[in-house]
Amino acid sequence: MSKEIAADFDSLIPEIPFTRRGFIVTALGAGFALAVQPVMAQTAIKTGSEGLTAGEIKVKVSDGEMAAYRAQPTSGNNFPVILVISEIFGVHEYIADVCRRLAKLGYMAIAPELFARYGDPRKLTNIQEILTTIVGKVADAQVMSDLDACVAWAKVSGGDTARLGITGFCWGGRIVWLYAAHNAQLKAAVAWYGRLAGEASELMPKQPTELAAALKAPVLGLYGGADQGIPLDTIWAMEDKLKAAGGKSMIHVYDDAPHAFHADYRPSYRKEAAEDGWKRMREWFKKNGV
Repeated sequence: MSKEIAADFDSLIPEIPFTRRGFIVTALGAGFALAVQPVMAQTAIKTGSEGLTAGEIKVKVSDGEMAAYRAQPTSGNNFPVILVISEIFGVHEYIADVCRRLAKLGYMAIAPELFARYGDPRKLTNIQEILTTIVGKVADAQVMSDLDACVAWAKVSGGDTARLGITGFCWGGRIVWLYAAHNAQLKAAVAWYGRLAGEASELMPKQPTELAAALKAPVLGLYGGADQGIPLDTIWAMEDKLKAAGGKSMIHVYDDAPHAFHADYRPSYRKEAAEDGWKRMREWFKKNGV
């Protein structure tokens, strides 16, 4: 990166008063998170990196450098950009593969390790430990800032941030809704089974149901009717708020699908719903300028 580009890049980094020093996770590992073992090898999709530039990058954020996984076509430039937000397990093989799938479609896909300041969820075997010792310490405001930094990185690294999208799964699905209310530059968003309601806290002051009228980009929400963790009444409440807001955002529910129905490496995977959701996601991005 030239000094001129580096200077321009530095000017794009948002400044927020976080005092957390350093990052516990400074590099991404290979493979699936330990908490999701054993992996359903017969259904887990494996997308090769042929024709792609794919691997770890470092993104300058407000208090250091954050590791992220990036995949994009090897040839060409000015690719539309999609941020990919992980579940609570961090940027493990499934998320990297989603990035490669998107890169095969012509996108620059970036998946940041948003938990890096507090630990590596990929190395823990207990989901409750992941939630309490890592995920529960992450502030929404910090995540918004980190995602803005990823957009800044993309802008000076061959990405066309005028065509910016975001997608995310589970924990990342909730973040998608928040980011659509945060960044006016965003063109489109797709949230896979992200939590919509909950109690406010210092780290999570607002939930998606409170932000329906504040969305700056159209969001497609993909949800499972048999999801035990996201009550249907919260989905219908969000749908009502979206309709009242009068925008283009909408929700699609797969009646018999459980939580994490797109996670092809887990028993929750539902091939038909996952493939239909992926098709709807592609069409949503295309229709909305990504």
